[in-house]
Amino acid sequence: MSIDTDTARKVAKLARIRVEEAALPELARELSGILTFMEQLNEVDVTGIEPMVSVTPMRLRRRADVVTDGGIQAEVLKNAPLAREGFFAVPKVVE
Repeated sequence: MSIDTDTARKVAKLARIRVEEAALPELARELSGILTFMEQLNEVDVTGIEPMVSVTPMRLRRRADVVTDGGIQAEVLKNAPLAREGFFAVPKVVE
């Protein structure tokens, strides 16, 4: 698949990046190269191969999903410039 400069311009706009008009042909060539590589990957026979999520076959240990209050309220609030009644106190900004 080949990308032309108009498509490259549209991709740049969608990606919200500014590309100078003179650089559009080079961007189009680079995008075409990426798509050509992707087409080559589609030619590889992967039947019978399971998808992997890691290079090592191990499972991560997981902690129990338990709701707690954290138990460190005093430690967190000691870093606050101003705390009241167990909460952060902030100055009023809207009248």
